[in-house]
Amino acid sequence: MHQNYTITDWLPTTAKEVKAHGWDELDVILFSGDAYIDHPSFGAAVIGRILQNMGLRVAIVPQPNWRDDLRDFKKLGKPRLFFGVTAGNMDSMVNHYTAGKRLRSTDAYTPGGKAGFRPDYASVVYTQILKKLHPEIPVILGGIEGSLRRFTHYDYWKDELKQNILSWSGADMLLYGMAEYPLKNLVNLMQKGVPLENLQTLPQTAVLTNREIPLPKNKNWSDIELFPHEECLESKEKFAKNFARIEEESNKMSPARLHQAIGEKRIIVNPPLPPLSEAEVDFSFDLPYTRQPHPKYINKGPIPAFDMIKYSVNLHRGCFGGCSFCTISAHQGKFIASRSQKSILREVRQITKDESFKGYLSDLGGPSANMYKMQGRDLSVCAKCKRPSCIFPSVCKNLNTSHQPLLDIYNQVDNIEGIKKSFIGSGVRYDMLLDPKASVEEHNTHNKYISELISKHVSGRLKVAPEHTSDQVLKIMRKPSFNLFKKFHKIFSKINQEKGLNQQIIPYFISSHPACKEEDMAYLAAETKSLNFNLEQVQDFTPTPMTLATVMYYTGLDPYSLKKVYVPRTKEEKHNQRQFFFWYKPEMKKRISERLKKAGLMEVNKRLFGKTQHKNKNRK
Repeated sequence: MHQNYTITDWLPTTAKEVKAHGWDELDVILFSGDAYIDHPSFGAAVIGRILQNMGLRVAIVPQPNWRDDLRDFKKLGKPRLFFGVTAGNMDSMVNHYTAGKRLRSTDAYTPGGKAGFRPDYASVVYTQILKKLHPEIPVILGGIEGSLRRFTHYDYWKDELKQNILSWSGADMLLYGMAEYPLKNLVNLMQKGVPLENLQTLPQTAVLTNREIPLPKNKNWSDIELFPHEECLESKEKFAKNFARIEEESNKMSPARLHQAIGEKRIIVNPPLPPLSEAEVDFSFDLPYTRQPHPKYINKGPIPAFDMIKYSVNLHRGCFGGCSFCTISAHQGKFIASRSQKSILREVRQITKDESFKGYLSDLGGPSANMYKMQGRDLSVCAKCKRPSCIFPSVCKNLNTSHQPLLDIYNQVDNIEGIKKSFIGSGVRYDMLLDPKASVEEHNTHNKYISELISKHVSGRLKVAPEHTSDQVLKIMRKPSFNLFKKFHKIFSKINQEKGLNQQIIPYFISSHPACKEEDMAYLAAETKSLNFNLEQVQDFTPTPMTLATVMYYTGLDPYSLKKVYVPRTKEEKHNQRQFFFWYKPEMKKRISERLKKAGLMEVNKRLFGKTQHKNKNRK
């Protein structure tokens, strides 16, 4: 057993463990596509601990077998209140398949990294099984897989538009986003005996009703009706317009209630709760986690996702970057919800007591490493805003980008006994740090942060995500000009030289993103070569539900302007783009050189391979 823990320090996963807790009945049973890791970075553990804190008897069934006689779905009987279902910390389809739709051979959320322990569309499969076995017991969906499928959405893996996940799965309610407080509200009302069918106006929930029935009354909400599912199937333009409305509302402080008809039904998605206060964020992080995988996995090999984060600390939720290809704001929200310094330091001290901890924190970060405590100076201005990003196309003048609270955290953490080094493993947004319009106070903290980050908090390699070099592609991505990355790279190199450090900057890039053409990738190769990069952290664009880039991929339209956008879709187009990441490999040289000559990109060929060619006239 880990560090003198007993089996009852974890939530039960078997009938024997339920008995060890002294329970003869369960109030809630959670089904998860991930292994059970009792740590605040894993959703099922957080939800389980929240319910336990409310006095409920809760069990977790991790990675149930859906292929056999379904004994995992029967072994704990029926809960008094409901079944909770999540696919896990990742969308099961992203977990299973590469951008090229090839089946992955590993699963980071499974002991030994083994694949095959969860089904495709795990949320749907688990729900349908539970509904078949226990039709009278409500099933409540949560997690990122459910959140991002709350309306008609494009499914890359089936290459089709799919209906909302409540219609598809048969679940009774969806709690979307980071759902601790919607869950608490739901449970409190169910405990009072209110039937689930009467709970149709809870914030941050989605329910399915009959189309003819009027919307439940709520005087505080405005309503927006989206184009019905069937009309989206017929019209890509209507699907695109729907997305623009959905994203616009999700970026407001006071969004509308959205609803969409499908056949004889209607999905109603209630507005989210306001961003959490500091005390509310602290609450879920301060629950009594063991911070360890369940003992059942001791002889089954390490769990890669746990090994990656076990000595990291999450400082905040949310991201106001608004990147076209990212799902963070759709799930966690645009507004930053930060933990208190006290809560963060308490977690760090807890980590130092782990007998295997060697003094090195792998990450003090969040969805973006350097957004801790940031918000608008005047929140009344934010209340009127619907921009998807607070930093693109430029940093909002109302955004307070002081990095002093973050510097204070770093300083406090590094002074804790047992901490040798704290590293920043999350991606850093350098566009805020290099904002020419920042106030003098902000500018000073930016410079201090850059120096502190590079000299003290890089574990040899610093992750940043320029994503591309083409301004045209970056504009569609909602990312800053590559010139800003080059400026940051110079600063990084200068500080390394001054401090006598041998550190690398590791840039992330994406190929085959909407608006990206083969020639853009050719110039990307030449640009990154000139900076002496042999790229490692690269990926082909993967369309995931509920992102702007995915809607562009499916429709070929910008949802806001309805103008056409070039989209590389075929296997050949994607391969031709991706190969430019690896121009430096000898086996790629001949093919890439031939492609460049065919496209008339002689200048790029010369820059990559050193051959004298005619000057290229095609560069835009």
